[in-house]
Amino acid sequence: MSAQEPRALTRELRRNWQLFLMVAPAVILVLLLSYIPMSGLLVAFKDYRYNLGIFGSDWASHGGLNNFRFLFLSGKGWSITRNTILYNLANLITSQLLALMVAIAITEMRGRMFKKISQSIIFLPYFISWIVVGTFVYNIFNYEYGTLNTILTSLGLDKVNMYAIPTAWVFIIMFFNAWKWVGYNSVVYIAAITGVDAECYEAADIDGANIWQRIWYVTFPSIKPTIIVILLLNVGRILRGDFQMFYQIVGLNGQLYDMTDVIDTYVFRALITGGDVGMTAAATLYQSVLCFLIITVVNAIVKKIDADYALF
Repeated sequence: MSAQEPRALTRELRRNWQLFLMVAPAVILVLLLSYIPMSGLLVAFKDYRYNLGIFGSDWASHGGLNNFRFLFLSGKGWSITRNTILYNLANLITSQLLALMVAIAITEMRGRMFKKISQSIIFLPYFISWIVVGTFVYNIFNYEYGTLNTILTSLGLDKVNMYAIPTAWVFIIMFFNAWKWVGYNSVVYIAAITGVDAECYEAADIDGANIWQRIWYVTFPSIKPTIIVILLLNVGRILRGDFQMFYQIVGLNGQLYDMTDVIDTYVFRALITGGDVGMTAAATLYQSVLCFLIITVVNAIVKKIDADYALF
């Protein structure tokens, strides 16, 4: 740092001290809630003991990496990572694709009242708690008195124990995730489509374009930046499963863990049942680092293709 830089900073503070004073509460809040708690990451590398605290506890064996080592030697590390990535990829594709289709369909509707009613109905599931959704799922697939088996029995068919078919829950989770989020996700796309210059559509109509050509050659290119930004933001969360969704739909059913267990549910269950703070901290740190690496790599790829669409 040159000798002139501190002087320039001092002059800037004197000149705009009111602005710095206004932003100070936000900066302090971020420091208190986001940066100072990061010291707790040390727990992932320590043999944590409650009576000794974070800084008083001994370092874990194998150079402080024993918690990470145990996570993967237990056989759960790779399976929960695989499940988390695959579920998030599937949910990203299905929910965002459906949201885009819904947004286009709503913006192409002509009746104003019908458009508002349709959008409200599609948006409604977003306000339903995952606890309520989990109750719906249980009452549908319960073996004894669930809706599904009640219908099958009335038709003279055998009951189906859905909780003994782990692979079926992949599609059940994907369906309810799309059902709950499609309305909320479509709002951003509707806003983007609404912002498209109307003259572009008028020019397409004059050229004789039908509705599908208008969508393909006008709507999609115009909202392409929005689609890419949303995908980048969601890719950054690809290792963060929706804990409420998985926990409320699957619950504590051990038969389904191999196909439905993600990092978030595994960490919660391990902390509640085993109390191994070091290993759960290692799992969450591993999750955060991988999220950061993935978003950085994907952003670099997008930046190389078209720098205007990159996040940073």
